[in-house]
Amino acid sequence: MGRIFDQINKGKRGFLNASHFHPGPVLGGIAALGLAACSAAHHHAAADGEVYRILAESETQVLGRSSLFRVDTAYSARDPKAIAPEEIIRDRFTDSQRKLTLANALGMATANNRPLQMQREQLYLVALELTATRHEFAFRATGSSLGATGNRAEDGGLSGDASLDLEFTRLLKSGATITSTLANDLVLYFNGKPKIPSLTLALTQPLLRGAGSEMAAELLTQAEREVVYSIREFSQYQKTFAVGVVTDYLRLLQSQDAVRNSYTNYRNLTEVRRRAEAMGEAQQLPRYQVDQARQKEFGAREQYLASVESYRTGLDEFKQLLGLPLGERVELDPTALAEVQQLGLKPVVLDEREGYLAAIGNRLDFLNTIDRFEDSKRKVAVASNGLLPDLTLIADAQLANQFYSSIRPGQATAAAGIKLDLPLDRLTERNAYRAARIQFEIQLRLLSTALDGLRESIRRDVRSLEQARQNYLIQQNALVLARQRVEVMPIQVELDPTTDIRDVLEAQADLVRVQNAVTEAMVDYHVTRLNLLKELGTLNVEGTQFWLRPQRLPGEGKGPVNGGGAALPEVVPPDQIFRN
Repeated sequence: MGRIFDQINKGKRGFLNASHFHPGPVLGGIAALGLAACSAAHHHAAADGEVYRILAESETQVLGRSSLFRVDTAYSARDPKAIAPEEIIRDRFTDSQRKLTLANALGMATANNRPLQMQREQLYLVALELTATRHEFAFRATGSSLGATGNRAEDGGLSGDASLDLEFTRLLKSGATITSTLANDLVLYFNGKPKIPSLTLALTQPLLRGAGSEMAAELLTQAEREVVYSIREFSQYQKTFAVGVVTDYLRLLQSQDAVRNSYTNYRNLTEVRRRAEAMGEAQQLPRYQVDQARQKEFGAREQYLASVESYRTGLDEFKQLLGLPLGERVELDPTALAEVQQLGLKPVVLDEREGYLAAIGNRLDFLNTIDRFEDSKRKVAVASNGLLPDLTLIADAQLANQFYSSIRPGQATAAAGIKLDLPLDRLTERNAYRAARIQFEIQLRLLSTALDGLRESIRRDVRSLEQARQNYLIQQNALVLARQRVEVMPIQVELDPTTDIRDVLEAQADLVRVQNAVTEAMVDYHVTRLNLLKELGTLNVEGTQFWLRPQRLPGEGKGPVNGGGAALPEVVPPDQIFRN
């Protein structure tokens, strides 16, 4: 701006002096003023500051705390032009090695998982949209222009003028719009005759359609509620994501256990085959039984290789979940499985009705369904208001053509009036109202469906948890018997050479199957328990090792159930099940 004024005042103070007016520098100064506006980095930081404030306030309102929510990544502070495809390609070819605990895996997944990052960015964009909606209700510049022109006459003389126009508008929650317009002749101001800008104030206030805060501020209300909804949904997504990471890690350790069992089985059957071949050569075992031993060894070898491939496939998928290059060599920490095992399996006598009522009050994302139903009712009222006539109060005042040397406030003009637009054509509004009523009934059904789905989910998880507990007890008892059979079989063969080799082979196969089933049942129980806690809305994933911390379910029994030989609960007869 200073450069422009310097050009204006250059020479004999007269901006219109033909010998000193040069429109090129003036226009260049005006262009520089526009280009000298805040840099992109400044706008970036300003947007972040406003969005993060909104999210912090909303998190405190919804969650009772504020997190350090950020959407920045390793590339956020860099110029996009400086990020070449070759850099990304090289990054994905990393072939380092690391040992990964469950806690470290969860932290890495939280930082690097791509779908989770997209959820963060979606939440950011919802809050960013709110800043734009709030801006509509702020006192803001809706128009501004600064111009200068120069003209060359036929005799070679130069002339020019410059002007400044500003317009400010504010939308009130009552539906009113206030507009302030200022216009000034800069040439006149700098030519020695200071002039008051031409000032106009205008007020437009709806009295029927669009009147009242409920109608006028509907967009703002909905935008603010959408931020709340997004925070609730993101909170539930975080819990689902955390449980998913823990589940995948434990499943990989379970898969490792299956690989070890398969390898042990293969080695044991190799030894059985050798013993069978020796007994066959000694004419103590029929040839077909020797062949059976060989066939079982081949099957065990195939099973071992299949279990290895299954583990590797699962590990590659887990690397992608963590955002790691597939070439990265990862070693998992097996103590996580032992730590979960030590927790024991506590019986749960949670009544599904009690769990259902708890979930309604605790599931933040489910509250969105209830609130969206309330939104639909409000939108019916807004659409109904749109059918009314347009009755508008219009008022304005203007102070124009005044000089500082002779101000005459009494010469200000003012006017007021009422404008009525009859609702002769309301087809669009009629359709909007009818659509709002239909959307209301859709939301009503969605709420009913969500309630039924939530209750069904709680019922299923409660039953699945009890089934997983009983299955674990069954497999533990079966493991005791399977080990006894494997230990007895070699003695049986030595005492009675006519013992069928199939008994030895079946005992070994049963042991492997039951060993895998015990680990699977134990992981199933704890994964189902975490999912039930999540469905109830009582799962807390903050802090470290949330999967090990006490997060007791309502009605959870006291004391762990570990080890084999535990008494099994009574089996419920079919007639009793059918009556329920």
